[in-house]
Amino acid sequence: MDPKKPKDRPFYELPEKVKPSSKIINEARCSLRSVVTKRPFTPRDDKRTLFPVSTSRNPESRPPSAFSLNSRHFDGPDSRPVSGTRLSPLDYCSTEVADVRVRTEIKTPRPPSAGDLESQHLPPKPPSDPNKPLSRKGSRPKLFPSSSVDVPGPLDGASPTRGRSGSFTDVSDAAPRRTGSGSRDRPSILPVEERGVGDGRETPVRTSSSMAVSSPPGSAGSKEGTRKSNSAGKSGRAGSAGKREIEDSAEEVFYNSFVAPILEEFASMGKKKDNGRIFELAEELYNVLNKGNKLKKHYKQRSSILKAIFKLLDVDEPRVLLKLARLILAFKVSGNNLLNVCKLIFKVSRNEKNDPEFLDGNVLDLMLNTIRFSDHVASCEGLVYCVGAVKFLTGNATILKKLATKECIEILTKLMQNIQKTNRDNGKVNEQFGHILVQLAAALRNLADCSSGRERFINSGTTESLAQLMDEYPSDSDLMLYISRTFSKITLHTDCCRVLASQHGCYKAILNLLNSQLQNEDLVVRLSFVLGNLTAKNDDARVRLFEEKNSLDTLLTVLKFYHNKHKQGKTKNESAVNSPPDNKQNDSDVSKLDDVMIKTVRVIANLSINETVGPQIASNRKCVLLLLNILDTRDISDSEELILNTVATINNLSFYSVKTSVIMSQQMELAELLLKLMLPDNMEAMLEASRVFGNLTQHKNVRDFLTKNKIDEMMISLLDCGCREVVYNACGVLVNFMSDESKRPLLKKEGGVKKLIDVLHDFGREDWDLSSTVCKVLCNYSTKITSSNACFGEQEAQDLSELLLEFLDKDTALADSDADSLDCLCETWEDKFVPVGTQLLKRIEKYQSKFEPLEAPG
Repeated sequence: MDPKKPKDRPFYELPEKVKPSSKIINEARCSLRSVVTKRPFTPRDDKRTLFPVSTSRNPESRPPSAFSLNSRHFDGPDSRPVSGTRLSPLDYCSTEVADVRVRTEIKTPRPPSAGDLESQHLPPKPPSDPNKPLSRKGSRPKLFPSSSVDVPGPLDGASPTRGRSGSFTDVSDAAPRRTGSGSRDRPSILPVEERGVGDGRETPVRTSSSMAVSSPPGSAGSKEGTRKSNSAGKSGRAGSAGKREIEDSAEEVFYNSFVAPILEEFASMGKKKDNGRIFELAEELYNVLNKGNKLKKHYKQRSSILKAIFKLLDVDEPRVLLKLARLILAFKVSGNNLLNVCKLIFKVSRNEKNDPEFLDGNVLDLMLNTIRFSDHVASCEGLVYCVGAVKFLTGNATILKKLATKECIEILTKLMQNIQKTNRDNGKVNEQFGHILVQLAAALRNLADCSSGRERFINSGTTESLAQLMDEYPSDSDLMLYISRTFSKITLHTDCCRVLASQHGCYKAILNLLNSQLQNEDLVVRLSFVLGNLTAKNDDARVRLFEEKNSLDTLLTVLKFYHNKHKQGKTKNESAVNSPPDNKQNDSDVSKLDDVMIKTVRVIANLSINETVGPQIASNRKCVLLLLNILDTRDISDSEELILNTVATINNLSFYSVKTSVIMSQQMELAELLLKLMLPDNMEAMLEASRVFGNLTQHKNVRDFLTKNKIDEMMISLLDCGCREVVYNACGVLVNFMSDESKRPLLKKEGGVKKLIDVLHDFGREDWDLSSTVCKVLCNYSTKITSSNACFGEQEAQDLSELLLEFLDKDTALADSDADSLDCLCETWEDKFVPVGTQLLKRIEKYQSKFEPLEAPG
């Protein structure tokens, strides 16, 4: 032997004095990869309930899902208009003077007391004699005494009229008419307070031509006597008083002409309410008030209108109730009335058959405005029901899209952020806010499905706020479940993963939840799925998660807990031979346990991709032995996805050939466990196992063991498979087998050389990485070559030489490449294929000869 000639060596071995690197090792085996799994299944709720059926909330401390609600639950005093005028104190007067005032035709109204306001609902029927004191037994005192001053009307004949459609002429700026003008010029409609609206009674009206129509509370007429008696010495306020008189007169005319007739018809229905007519009148009333800009807190007739509406809330027709609720919401009620109207809307929304009614009109806008502007502290319970109704409605695909366009995500996020701010300001978490947040998170879970949901989540800071809630309300399992469901949806997308992964506190919060809620399968499986999504493509997320205290121990605790629980369940299932229904239930339970394990194993697989984290996990004895135990105790036919994910995790860990690697110390046990996966009827299992063999077969003891079990023959037969992944992994294993001189003859004997050339021909131009691996197999196979024809076969050597010449010519090799992928293909061709292809071609040409050497005599 020529001492200067370099010693033949397998292709993957480096020259002496050259340190091995992960890059060189990677060329000899399959690359690491993240594990993919499906999102946990979330069944559709059979019923719409305020809280989940499995809620752990105390029934006594949570708002009820079912309740009775009727007109008696709404308050009159709560619905009174907000007055912007401060009342002046009454002047002291003697008994004699007071007695004179009682006998006068013009009576001065007194300010209502607190008792009056509490007890007042509707004014009682007035006596036929206006000078006779009210003495009806059991009747309530009038809130405002009526005035006998004539009601002014609009000037220039601009008297508004109301048709059946509810259209009208705006009279808000009309001037007052001259008083004392005859009854023909006065509006013929009495105000609601003088008619007894709500109790169905008609009030007798004096027919004398000199009689004046009584004015509604707060009208210009009711204040006329007071203004006349106090006019002396108050000329400085005449201008403002005149302006108010004009405004009050216009408001009075508007009320008498358009609002009162509708309320009168409401009241005339009595106990037998016509749902169809109420529906029409409610729509008409809303349009009238909206066009007149009266749907506001400071409208003086607001109280009367609301009380009339409240009396109609005993009807059962959902669409009618929703129309009435729309009016109540539009008046921006508060307190008990806000709570009850939210309950009313919640009650209607519980039945999905009523969903189309929410698309009629602007009730969705009013609901969102209620959420946007209500005080979450003062109106906490009301918001629970209002947001709960939104949660139900987001289950309807049509309404879901509408709510998204109406900035529902942004509004809910702002409410969530306001609650978080209040908690921070108070220095503690308010558990009652958790009831709102559960509804809110459930609605966001549905809104995440709409087309613009992802972008809105990112732009409005929804993802960050939800992540903070995990740290603020960890004991609220309902809230945590809905947040995990939301995250399991949005983290399927890279941009949302990036936002959540940047929240450093989310890793600690999730790990704490996994520890504290270990037995909550629904929560644990989703949290593990979210961690798997975060670590699938983001290397920073892998490092941050692994560096959290006890992160790997927590994942292993979850994995071991559910692995042991599965063993116990399987034992019970096997013992219950004579109970088919129970067996079916047990099978379902086992499937849930497997799902948790699948997601947890995936997190470990994704973590091990990082070159710093991977070796540490591979050196963790507890982790490796637990994975091997799963392979040993599970059957591929029953737990296929779990087995495949476990093998993929082991493949990633087997990449790191560090001295402390437990995978390497357990390689023979592992190889034996993987043999049961090499079954022709499950190509995916065979593919995963062959990836691991691509790493393990670097060691001679493993190669010998696999040869005894004919795995090398199986790899050669897989070269005929049309699946690129299977062929690639078979070639990877054969690269290592061909490093053993004793195992090379099998390749030619089984027709492996011709099969490799066919693979090169079929996949060459499309996959230069695979072509490079084929050449590596042939290079290792031909290490001891003395004749190309003898080594490969005459025809095979010629075909291989021609094919390599063609592929090593850049113009020819890349001629059919797509323009978009040309740069990438060219880089792979130059870096991976050209070096090994050139080496193989030179070897073939060097030993090409028509003569074959004689074998040494035996």
